[in-house]
Amino acid sequence: MTCKHFGTCGSCGLYDTNYEEQLKSKEQRVSALLNPFFQDTLEVFDSPTSHYRARAEFRIWHEGDRCDYAMGNITKDGAINIKECPKVIEPIERRMWKLLDKINASPEVLKRKLFAVEFLATTTDECLVTMLYHRKLDDVWSTEAKLLEGYLKCKIMGRSRKQKVILSDEYLTEKLDIDGKTFTYIQYESGFTQPNPVVNVKMIEWAITQAKKIGTGDFLESYCGLGNFTLPLSHYFDKVLATEISKRSIHAALKNCELNKVHNITFARLASEEMTEALNGKREFTRLKDIDLKRYNFSTVLVDPPRAGLDTGTITLISTIENIIYISCNPETLARDLETLTKTHKVIEAAMYDQFPHTTHVESGVFLQKIL
Repeated sequence: MTCKHFGTCGSCGLYDTNYEEQLKSKEQRVSALLNPFFQDTLEVFDSPTSHYRARAEFRIWHEGDRCDYAMGNITKDGAINIKECPKVIEPIERRMWKLLDKINASPEVLKRKLFAVEFLATTTDECLVTMLYHRKLDDVWSTEAKLLEGYLKCKIMGRSRKQKVILSDEYLTEKLDIDGKTFTYIQYESGFTQPNPVVNVKMIEWAITQAKKIGTGDFLESYCGLGNFTLPLSHYFDKVLATEISKRSIHAALKNCELNKVHNITFARLASEEMTEALNGKREFTRLKDIDLKRYNFSTVLVDPPRAGLDTGTITLISTIENIIYISCNPETLARDLETLTKTHKVIEAAMYDQFPHTTHVESGVFLQKIL
């Protein structure tokens, strides 16, 4: 990726080598961490080197009569103003500079006390722009922002303290071709979405490859989000129970089931620790009053935890399930958790997914089966 801000804005540029060398460095790091548990070849999934990120947030730096996008590091002379950002996918790139021109042309309405802009986009050319302000938004702002929606052919929202202004919708509709099928996902402005659509598809298809090796039983998923993995994997199991703590994500997941005509998934709003308590019969939850947990016979579990990894209760619970698919955004905590999981299971497959090119961040995954 060629960018005039590479290595200076704090977003990219943590590697000063070419992409192939970056990828090799990440592969060596993940392989070394997993080596105590897996000595076979690590499967590596690369990323486009530019136009790969479907989410982006920029601060707005005001100086004189003008404002600019700003990122990362602050210097003694002020913020690092961004004049280009080739990492964002094209639906964002095509709109972000036109948006900035319109903001600067509207000093009393769009520009005044604007401090950040967030972008969410899809591979189908939808884009949602959220403008964040240090002031209350009024009808004058709404009128001008509505005109801007038409000009940019996107959706615009405004946010300020205790205020959210939705001009049309607060979500986008993504369509991804996964393992020969097209899946439709509603993505809300405040909900979690995988940032790299191309690599996301590769991650899901890798998980499907593991699921096809099992082909029976029920499926349990923790940290399911909007159903990113849940929907495609549901086709390979009898019944699915998926848990997620975020109300917004559960709402999106239910909508996504309707859109994709998937009927074998039950979603429960539970944290990982609560899921463990419920399945172990240690605590009853009103949120589960219509769900009979005893009717499930889980053959497989998928976990996709935050960077901190799994809590000990969840590790103990999933250790009783025959097949484990563990997707990780932190190979260090994955390796830590494998120290316990490999007492009952064997790592059969391992993979690395480069969701975040030009940074040190990397996603990885392992497929484990119970030791007989």
